[in-house]
Amino acid sequence: MKPSQDSDKPDSPPPSRQPDSHAQMQRRFRWQVDEFFNIADVCCSRWAQRSEAENAPERIAVYAHQPCAEAVFHTYSELQHAADALSHVLAGLGVQRGDRVAIVMPQRFETAVAFMAVFQMGAVAMPLSMLFGPEALAFRLQDSETKVAICDESSIASVNAVRAACPALRSVVAAGQAAGQGDVDYAAAVAAHSLAFSAVKTRSEEAAVLIYTS
Repeated sequence: MKPSQDSDKPDSPPPSRQPDSHAQMQRRFRWQVDEFFNIADVCCSRWAQRSEAENAPERIAVYAHQPCAEAVFHTYSELQHAADALSHVLAGLGVQRGDRVAIVMPQRFETAVAFMAVFQMGAVAMPLSMLFGPEALAFRLQDSETKVAICDESSIASVNAVRAACPALRSVVAAGQAAGQGDVDYAAAVAAHSLAFSAVKTRSEEAAVLIYTS
């Protein structure tokens, strides 16, 4: 049988491999973040200001959906005003820049308010699961030296149960149906403040969130 015309040609050389540049890219990587940065400003404050400047006060920030109930929406202005009020409340409870504030609530409007309020104070938000048992909850509150915990009906009993073992925990703010079970009722305290809060000018490398993994 006659061989094919290409049978006596040498195999083609393998394509040259590009050098791995991952390590070099990693060394050169830099976050493109300004020297001063605050999550509350980026996520809320500037949008509330823009809404007012553009005469668009109904610009929606949060949609709250509930089973068997109509959706409720909250505007950026509403979120900002509530965050300002809660920041004043937390400051009155002794929370300062760098202090840890536990947020032990599910996804609800008060949770968004709590994060914005803590961020604009330059404090550190510490989200905790409502499903933590006493030992896990106490460890995190102790280890972080949390000063204030914001809870609702899903977590207030658990936090109160371990409070004696957490000497740094000065105050518990009770939201939603937990009203009356903490040191401060969220709704009444927020309603008592109407002044804007002067946000702290935080640097981009400052801590904003403390998360404990399981």
